[in-house]
Amino acid sequence: MLPLTQKDTKISRGPISGIREKISNWFRLIYSDQNSRNLFLFLILNLSFAFVELFYGVWTNSLGLISDAFHMFFDCTGLVAGLAASLISKWRSNERFSYGYARAEVLAGFVNGLFLLFIAFFIMSEAVERAIEPPEVKHERLLLVSILGFMVNMVGIYAFHHGHGHGHGGHGHSHGGHGHSHNHGHSHDDTEAPTGAGSAIMRGVFLHVLADTLGSVGVIISAILMRMFGWMRADPICSMAIALLIAASVIPLIKDSAGVLMQRTPLSIERSLPNLFTRVVGLAGVHAVQEPHFWTLCSDVHVGAIKLEVAREVDPRYITDQAARIFRDAGVKHLTVQLDYSPL
Repeated sequence: MLPLTQKDTKISRGPISGIREKISNWFRLIYSDQNSRNLFLFLILNLSFAFVELFYGVWTNSLGLISDAFHMFFDCTGLVAGLAASLISKWRSNERFSYGYARAEVLAGFVNGLFLLFIAFFIMSEAVERAIEPPEVKHERLLLVSILGFMVNMVGIYAFHHGHGHGHGGHGHSHGGHGHSHNHGHSHDDTEAPTGAGSAIMRGVFLHVLADTLGSVGVIISAILMRMFGWMRADPICSMAIALLIAASVIPLIKDSAGVLMQRTPLSIERSLPNLFTRVVGLAGVHAVQEPHFWTLCSDVHVGAIKLEVAREVDPRYITDQAARIFRDAGVKHLTVQLDYSPL
């Protein structure tokens, strides 16, 4: 049999080395950012302890511990989605996705929230059934694991309570007309991907971890009640509390992400819009603001478009620059301005 040549060796090792290089690049990207690094490390810790809780929940016949374990598993899917979204949001914009991939975090939060609501409903229905006919729970084995679960969640609270992304300011610029009755100005930042993308991811993760922590507290309380008073209904009641906490933690996230996907006017600038319009109309030569549209690209990154009715003698660059500055100060990072000249 003929020996492999150097070229054959390179070809045979090519796919493996390519996979290794791709994985290495993923880890390098994960560890380059504090938020994604914290997400990855807590994902490993959370997933490991979820298996521990599930094992002990089955062993002790505790629905509270089993439900908390499944909550932790679905938190892991949320962490994976958040980690993937934090990486995807850093991808550069292209011709097909001119705004980049920053909305991946919004989509991930919305889908994950729907899954968690389904799990909350399942846990609640099972808990009601157990509350009617409470089974025997081996509570003497329950307390230690629930305390360990609480400690794991406290690590997550400590890691994520400052998890907020901060965007960078941009600069405005404008483009003059092209021989027609109106012209457009644009204001945007120079970043390839909006840096506010991390805040919704970290907010969602924090809400999940907070609900997990409160759920662990519920399991600890139920274990103590069962040990001291023999009250077996404490376990399904604890499960009901966990289900309600899951729902309460994800409903705000679903509401916010749905608002972004439906291109709702951002709440942070909605109240200030009348004042902003007044300031724009106060510019020399501006008669009215028409057809305003403002929406959220991703967390804390707002974009908009307005039409201004202006006098024919105005300087279009001055008007578009000043309008962009007014809205940029209010948090609108990308503004499209259309100028319609008043008739003589």
